[in-house]
Parts: sequence; C-alpha cells; structure tokens
Amino acid sequence: MHILRYPHPTLKHPSKDLKRVDAELRKIVAEMLDLMYDERGIGLAANQVDLPYRLFVLNPTGDPQHKEHEHVFINPVISHRRGNAEAEEGCLSFPGIHAPVRRPEKIVVSAYNLRGEELHLELDGLFARAVQHETDHLDGIRFIDRLSELAKLAVRDALDELERAFAGERRRGIVPEEQEIASRLGELESLRT
Repeated sequence: MHILRYPHPTLKHPSKDLKRVDAELRKIVAEMLDLMYDERGIGLAANQVDLPYRLFVLNPTGDPQHKEHEHVFINPVISHRRGNAEAEEGCLSFPGIHAPVRRPEKIVVSAYNLRGEELHLELDGLFARAVQHETDHLDGIRFIDRLSELAKLAVRDALDELERAFAGERRRGIVPEEQEIASRLGELESLRT
C-alpha cells in the first residue's frame, strides 16, 4: 500500500459506499493508519491508496501514541454546515504543498465505524476541517480544487513539478493508463460495494 500523488486519476474517482465490515476491511484500515503515521499525516482517504471505497481514517493529533484519537469513517455524510473559516491545509497526495482553504467551521458528520455502529458527531475546528478534507477526497475533490485563484497561482510551480514526476512514472510504466486504472477500480467496487 502506498499513497498516490497528484495528478493520479484515482484521486478524482468518486468512491462507492461499503456494504460490510469484515476482517479484510479491518486489515485495510490498519494499513492505512500505519501509512498515515509513517507519512506524518492526520487523515487518509481510501482513494489516496488506490481503493475506490467510501472510507477514511483520521487522528487529529497525528500522533500514533494517541490511539484513543483514532477514528474510522465508513460511508460518511456531512450535514449542518455552519460558519466559515479559512486555514492552511496540506495533503499527503500533494507533498510539500500548503495553501489556505475556506470551509465551514462547524459540521455534523454521520458515518459508520469499524464495529458497524452508526455515528453522528458534531465537530468544529481542526477535526471538522479534516473530516471535510477527507470526505472531499471520497467525492473526487482535491483540496486544490477549493483554492482561490490567487492561491492556485501560488502553488502552480509545485503542481507542475508533481505533474512532471507523474508523467515520467507513466512513461516508465510505473503508473498504468487511464483505462487500466478505471477497469481495476471497477473490479474492486464490485467486490465490496
């Protein structure tokens, strides 16, 4: 398992709801948490690791020693957005890039956890922002899609560099072509959704 970097097509692929929690899904979640901590992140969505599932992991502290702050969100839905705040965001799929993003300050998220229990959480601050960021991933929305025109200009050179690196990987056969990626995602969706 590894983190996909921009502009990999899976990052724009809308994820599908999961129908069951089983041992395989628990293993995927454990690997995602380990990878998130290894990369010094606070959240990681399934499509960032090339899986088309509506699932993300989150620990707002980013500290693997604080397991009590770990959260797993399966099939999340955000509602009751209130307020408005701008803060700097980064993303493991966009290494080294940070930019201001405007988002609602408070939200309610409904989802399932790994025990199959339904959650309804009222969130604010960093936790609310991170849940919105990761849910965006599941909808095929990258944080750069929410930047102002000025912020987009500020990160353009860094994005160009990631695009060049991706094109090089594709030329070397490391990254498959679009049709192969779409076919693989479709097969995975049919197995778990």
